[in-house]
Parts: sequence; C-alpha cells; structure tokens
Amino acid sequence: MTAPIAFYITAHGFGHGVRSSDIIRAYKRQHPEHPVHIVSGLPAAFFQARLGHVLSPFDTIRNASFDVGMVQKDAIRTDVEATLAATLDLCHRAEELVLGEQDYLCRNGIRAVVADIPGIPLAAAKRAGISAIAIGNFSWDWIYAEFAARDPRWQPVIEHFQGCYRQADLLLRLPFPCDTGAFLRIEDVPLLAEPGRSRRAELARDFGASLEKRWVLLSFTSLHWEPGALRKLQALQDYEFFVVRPFDWPDTGLHAVEPARYSFSDVVASVDVVVSKPGFGIVSDCIANGKPLIYADRTDFAEYEVLVDAIRRYLRNRHIPSSDLYAGDLRLALEHALTAPEPAERLGRGGAGLAARRIYELASA
Repeated sequence: MTAPIAFYITAHGFGHGVRSSDIIRAYKRQHPEHPVHIVSGLPAAFFQARLGHVLSPFDTIRNASFDVGMVQKDAIRTDVEATLAATLDLCHRAEELVLGEQDYLCRNGIRAVVADIPGIPLAAAKRAGISAIAIGNFSWDWIYAEFAARDPRWQPVIEHFQGCYRQADLLLRLPFPCDTGAFLRIEDVPLLAEPGRSRRAELARDFGASLEKRWVLLSFTSLHWEPGALRKLQALQDYEFFVVRPFDWPDTGLHAVEPARYSFSDVVASVDVVVSKPGFGIVSDCIANGKPLIYADRTDFAEYEVLVDAIRRYLRNRHIPSSDLYAGDLRLALEHALTAPEPAERLGRGGAGLAARRIYELASA
C-alpha cells in the first residue's frame, strides 16, 4: 500500500524550497514507490532542478500558495505594509481555501500533509482526517508578532496562524530555532543540508574562470546594483564572481551558473566564500560545506538575529553593512572572511533522512 503525501512549501524564499527538497529527496530515496505531491508558489523548474532525478511520473508539482511570508522590495528589504494587506486578504479567504484543500487531499488519497510552513494546509489535513506535520525553525505568528506590538491590525493574522499551527500533529523543528510555542508537539531535527561536490575544474572550463583566483558566490535572488557598484566589483581582479540563474548581470564578467547543470550545493562547495543575506538555506549550505559567509543586514525580519547567532557560532564570517554592499565595496569584507578563524562549534547532520522517516511513520499510521 502506498502512502501519498502532499508537501506544501511557502514561496517566501528559495531557502524553504531548498530544505524541503532535501527532505523530499530523502523520502523518495527511502520510499520511491510512494507519490509526493508538491504544492508551492515557487517555480516548478526549481523543484525539477533539485529533484528531477528522484521524481517519478506519479509525483506532481502544483502551483499554489497558502501564505504570504514577507513581501520583498528586493533580496534584503521588506515591505511591511504590503505584507499586511496581502496577509489580511489571505485570512479573509482562509475558510474557502481550507475547504478547497480538504477536497484536494481527499480526491488524491493523500495520507499526510507536510507544511513548510503555511498554516492552511495543516487545517485542511485535520478536516480530512489525516496526519498534519509542520517543518520549520520559525512560525509566521512569531515573525509577525513584532509588527503587532506597534500595529493592532496584525492581531487577526497572528490568531489565524496560531489556530492553524495548533492543529498540527507534530512540528519537526529545524536547527536555528525561534519561538515555536504555537505547536503542541515538537521534535528537533539536525541539519538537513549535506556537503556538495566541488566541481571547480568543470566551472573553470565552462566559464573561463581562473583557478588561481579566489572564487566568490553572490547568493541573491535580486540585488539592485548601480553601474558604479558593478564597476567596483569588476575592479577586484583577484576574484572570480559567480551567481546562480535566474539572477544575472549580463555583460559584466560575472559568471551566471545554470542550476540545471550545477546543483546549488555543488556551487557552494566549489567557491571560496559566499556573500548573501542571512537565510536558513544559505547558512545551512555554508555550514555543510565549511565555507565562510559574508552576511548583510536584513530589515524587519525577526529571524535575522537568530541566524546571525548561528553564523557566528558555526561559520567563519564577516558582516558587511548594507550601504557597503549596495555600493559594491566588498574588498575589505572578502579579505576578513577569508582569513577569519575556524568556528569553535560544529552542528550535527543527517536531519533530512530522520525527517523523512518520521513523515513516513505518520503517513502510514
């Protein structure tokens, strides 16, 4: 008997898609005959690139979103007012969305819902009488609480998410945990990310990059750099700069890697240093691959301080002020990050396989 699961993944950021893909990959390797139905606002091509080799014709990828996350002005700055408007609209439609997902789950014979970390699918799972499993290191009610302290319009949003999260049978809590008090049952899971494979020689051949230089990954989905900032970057002749598509600056000399050819973890394993905002996925990948991280400020996002604490504990690192980042002034940060001392602490791995086993147990119960 197969145990189909539906895996709902927020489109708030690619980091959620990365970590959820790690678990889905482990689940499919353990149980290749069991269908997985991925539901997310992230592009289907993203999941195909990360999971194509383990997905079967019985697995599906459906485009739909059941939370808002934070509306972004760019990779670093958030738009709090736009987030509130979109999230209030979601709350007003919540009952309709729950009923629609309940029908979807029943029609497809789904045995368990896994959510990273929208609330509506968890409520729909309980209506359908199946297991409801959350995965994450934070919850949206906690993220939004800091806004509610100064704006009471956020209170119904917080109550919506808390009500949904209380219906979860289990939260598989990931490393770098925040306040997850809305969940009634919690199990901690170690690091999901695994080391990539260095493909430096292949990348050098494909892009004409010098093996003698330091290689830098600019890990952003978007970043507004004026021509002057790009010229400063191009002036750093001792470095080769890489980005991962769809992010690209054509005709600048930066190397845009195609994710269908090189997995993100392999790119991280191949470079010397990463520049990014603090996000769960990139922090995890840098820890797994032992790469230093230069991290920029991140505004209006409560998880920032938690991730910065993890960066300082588990990684060689250097903070770069957002003003320096936007100006293209990276040289000093690069020099400091590459010579920073090794971190004093280590983090256990193997979380993806453990999470996959717990999901299967609950789906088969």
